[in-house]
Amino acid sequence: MKQINTNHSCSANFEARTVKDIIGPATSIFNKVSVKAALEEMQARAIDSSPVIDQRGELLGTVSKNKMNREVGGFGHDPKTEPVEAQIEKNNPYCFEDQTVAEAERMMLNAKVGEVPVVTREKLLVGTINLEVIAQEKRRERLEPLKYYPAAESATIGCSMPLLHHQ
Repeated sequence: MKQINTNHSCSANFEARTVKDIIGPATSIFNKVSVKAALEEMQARAIDSSPVIDQRGELLGTVSKNKMNREVGGFGHDPKTEPVEAQIEKNNPYCFEDQTVAEAERMMLNAKVGEVPVVTREKLLVGTINLEVIAQEKRRERLEPLKYYPAAESATIGCSMPLLHHQ
């Protein structure tokens, strides 16, 4: 019986894969809405923070429920008229879609965050990536079963990787 390993190692191992290979969809808040509208949207989605984009889709930063509640309510501002734009945190981590998954993982671990927005080099929001998805992808790749093919002795499959013989 012939055995080949189909775990993508011949084209690009997991660490060399790019973020765009495993990003998830991004939901964001438009920068011109009120704090009240942003809080209602975040409540409806059951999230504590959200990326904020402008009309072009460019990532401006993130807002958090706690910070908006503290700063808007705590200072007596009206959440119906206070723009969310004034509450944007601009120094939050993000990664580029063409970075490697390994780079994104290291960046998230160093920043001690579980999820980050993913942007193009023009900073347009295209999705999100999180440590849970990265861990699932690593497990999936490690556990992917070996496939057996009754191929000819000299056969190669994929990236010219010779078949391994089992006796």
